[in-house]
Amino acid sequence: MVFSAEADAPQTWECKHCGHEATLLVGDTPVEVDRSDVKVPRSHWDMLLERRTRDELEELLEERLTYLRSRRGTGEHKIGA
Repeated sequence: MVFSAEADAPQTWECKHCGHEATLLVGDTPVEVDRSDVKVPRSHWDMLLERRTRDELEELLEERLTYLRSRRGTGEHKIGA
């Protein structure tokens, strides 16, 4: 990408051809971009582990599976039509 001589070139930008992030080169070396302020996205699993231990989650899972298995053959609370 070509930038004006008077403009401050950004360290990164979106490539107009492929959409990936492009990085400014000084000579043949890419500029080191500071990403310390970028938050890493958390998954649902990460958020669960912040609130409960793995042992607690396994116990809850087992309780729920036991409940669902007990309902399976009774014909009560059928899902759908």
